Amino acid sequence: MSTDATPALTDASFDDLGLAAGVLEAVKELGYETPSAIQAATIPLLLEGRDVVGLAQTGTGKTAAFALPILSNLDVYDAAKPQALVLAPTRELALQVCEAFERYAAHLPGVRILPVYGGQGYGPQLTALRRGVHVVVGTPGRIMDHLEKGTLDLSQLRFLVLDEADEMLNMGFAEDVETILADTPEEKQVALFSATMPAQIRRLSKKYLRDPEEIQVKGKTQTAANITQRYLMVSYPQKVDALTRILEVENFEGMIVFVRTKNETETLAEKLRARGFSAAAINGDVPQNVRERTVNQLKDASLDILVATDVAARGLDVERISHVVNYDIPTDTEAYVHRIGRTGRAGRTGDAISFVTPRERYLLRAIEKATRSTLQQMHLPSVDEVNATRLSRFDDGITAALAETERVEFFRDVVRHYVEEYDVPEVDVAAALAVVLQGEEPLLLEPEPERPVREDRPRRDRDGRDRGTDGRGERRSRDTGQPMATYKISVGRRHKVEPRQIVGAIANEGGLRRADFGNISIRPDFSLVELPADLAPETWAALESTRISGKLIELRRDQGAPGRRSGGPRRDGGFDRGDRDDRPRKPRHKGPRD
Repeated sequence: MSTDATPALTDASFDDLGLAAGVLEAVKELGYETPSAIQAATIPLLLEGRDVVGLAQTGTGKTAAFALPILSNLDVYDAAKPQALVLAPTRELALQVCEAFERYAAHLPGVRILPVYGGQGYGPQLTALRRGVHVVVGTPGRIMDHLEKGTLDLSQLRFLVLDEADEMLNMGFAEDVETILADTPEEKQVALFSATMPAQIRRLSKKYLRDPEEIQVKGKTQTAANITQRYLMVSYPQKVDALTRILEVENFEGMIVFVRTKNETETLAEKLRARGFSAAAINGDVPQNVRERTVNQLKDASLDILVATDVAARGLDVERISHVVNYDIPTDTEAYVHRIGRTGRAGRTGDAISFVTPRERYLLRAIEKATRSTLQQMHLPSVDEVNATRLSRFDDGITAALAETERVEFFRDVVRHYVEEYDVPEVDVAAALAVVLQGEEPLLLEPEPERPVREDRPRRDRDGRDRGTDGRGERRSRDTGQPMATYKISVGRRHKVEPRQIVGAIANEGGLRRADFGNISIRPDFSLVELPADLAPETWAALESTRISGKLIELRRDQGAPGRRSGGPRRDGGFDRGDRDDRPRKPRHKGPRD
């Protein structure tokens, strides 16, 4: 049976859904008011024990749709063996789901939730499993490892969730997922969530779910047309300086800067104050009277910048807010819409700027898809732009001071006396007064030093032409247009490695997407993989401990040594006869390891 989760379903409140008292208390503390369409349609079915297939995009609130009913039905006094298992395609999603479970279980004493993913040592996971957990949230590869080692017992499993099932299968986890499903009890409740319903997902649903109810959520998340939406590509360490430059150049009245954590609100507000901006923080720990005083200061213009978390900003309505900055881009598209809706109030125009790190490109695309809007890329304000703004502000300050005729007349006499007494030109006295006023902080930024540009030599086809370039010798992804480079990993054919394992392991550990991969050429003792040329430092760090078939991949940039042409990628994107990995064949082991 199929149900269309229309907006009318969201007229219900969380009180009407039948959640356990402790879970409902946590939901209200988090500031949730009405359930989203997927939550209103799914939660009652799962509480009744029905299997569910939810067709919903990322950011529709589906984590709460399955976490809240699972927690409501848990036996909190039995943690000997896991009662619930959530499978997620990436460790980032696994951690997000785990954190959500912990927030919703805040008033369920003793409930233990364990994240299980690659890149983390086995020790803490084994200790937690021996102590007992109620809910396990993990990636298929690491769950498979524990099942093979006998360290994870699913014999008492009551609830199983496949989150973003289509992405899991796209990453090559199909065999692992089926193996895990086959290793669970026959009598269990299953919820499958997917953005699309390809044939493989349909077959999985028919095989492992019992008479499931299909819930489909049509994208209806939209942003106001009077809000200009932009984004800035920036690395995490550059965020504070980038925000500082934007604050100097943008003409704003009031601003809310959104961050993910309570601690970050205080830290960022303090850094902004140190740079001369009027900023304050609000978060869930700020007392109500302090919150009200801070919001009133924002309204009456005695405060310009509010640094806040999503929960703290709920219900905030201040017409003076002209700009919203997503210092940390939200992982939930509904949260994005809620955030930028704080500006452009009462028919006024507004600006929304989102900081996006290289690893968060997928969140940007999810927001654009869900909101059916295109965010315009902006560039970091240059030194010249910042200096021009500072000089203009300096001029405005002089103009405003000259309007105060009585005070100017007094200081004119003071300056005239100094000029006559010390025989100094008036312009020099004015310059000296500016120095006194400015203090040690320089008025203008220093020009940025030029950075040498490293030129990578593009690979060439056998006819001498550059392969996969943009006409300037720079190879670019066909899917994303981003610059690509070739990397070498220390696993090859003799390790029985296949392309899907490479994609699954590197994507999962490094936070990359399927579209970030180019050609893959598997050689006897190593493999060559095309990946983005600007891999972030955190991606390099994450991939240092990545293994495929039990062997460290030892990722490094390929230097294009001689003698590697045999079996390399062809111009048409396939492989030469020296490498037969483009031919379909039966997998030789359980799949990608995370």
